[in-house]
Amino acid sequence: MQQTELAPKTTPNGNGSNRTMNSIKRIFQAREMGVIVALIILLVAMRFLSPYFWKSQNIFNVMRGMSTIGIMAIGQTMIIITAGIDLSVGSILAASAMITARLMYTGVSPWLAVLLGLGFGTGLGLINGLIITKIKVNPFITTLGMLSVARGLTYLSASGLEGTVASNVPMPNEAVNFLGGGYIGPVPFPVIEMFVLVIVFSLFLKYTVLGRQIYAVGSNEQAARLSGVPIDLVKIFAYTVPACLCALSGIMTAGLLSTSSTNAGTGIELAVIAAVVIGGASLAGGEGTIFGAVIGAAIMAV
Repeated sequence: MQQTELAPKTTPNGNGSNRTMNSIKRIFQAREMGVIVALIILLVAMRFLSPYFWKSQNIFNVMRGMSTIGIMAIGQTMIIITAGIDLSVGSILAASAMITARLMYTGVSPWLAVLLGLGFGTGLGLINGLIITKIKVNPFITTLGMLSVARGLTYLSASGLEGTVASNVPMPNEAVNFLGGGYIGPVPFPVIEMFVLVIVFSLFLKYTVLGRQIYAVGSNEQAARLSGVPIDLVKIFAYTVPACLCALSGIMTAGLLSTSSTNAGTGIELAVIAAVVIGGASLAGGEGTIFGAVIGAAIMAV
């Protein structure tokens, strides 16, 4: 007579503990964990190097300082996930801010000027995307060219205005200045903007079809094409939306300083790319998170 072995019983508590352990393992295996640990070490070190570092006002100032790079890194992350790169972000920042300031200076409604400035920056990103996808020019070459074009447009926009310095155009509007220099309670408004955008774009990349398609294009473009992913549309989106974020960062910076400068954003593209890569994104594409990019920006700010 054969005996049948009974499978060991599993208790609900056992299953729960296993799920908890698996969740903990996933957390510690995440690409961002090393970056988070590095940030914690830096913060602890700064506590001993400067007794004033942990003052709430100083922390908020550091966070305000990182908000520009943090917001731009959100967009650059999407580009790098598609295995692309954008070197024109600093020039788009400056050009959009200068267009906004010039329009306001010449009497255009402040919020209309802001919308037109955002639209201008978004348009430059759209041009990048179209050149890369339709003319098949390498992203590095395309955005390097746009870097020069947008910077030239910045200087052109700053010229010919009476009562202004050649390299600066004032932006004297309290409502617009609030975007870059305002507070809600003790928290700088740019910091709130940054965290809202981090949440929105993190959810977008994780839970939307287009977000998953961005990862698919960067992981294996040929396989994504065979799967029916609209490669060109995904790439155009990946360059257009980040340009809008650059324009927003430029207007925020000009609002903080109450003036737009032709030198704004010079060299910031390298800092933005560094923040994204430090945060765990791969220049080969297919990997990266918004959260990691912002942690990378925080490390650079500290």
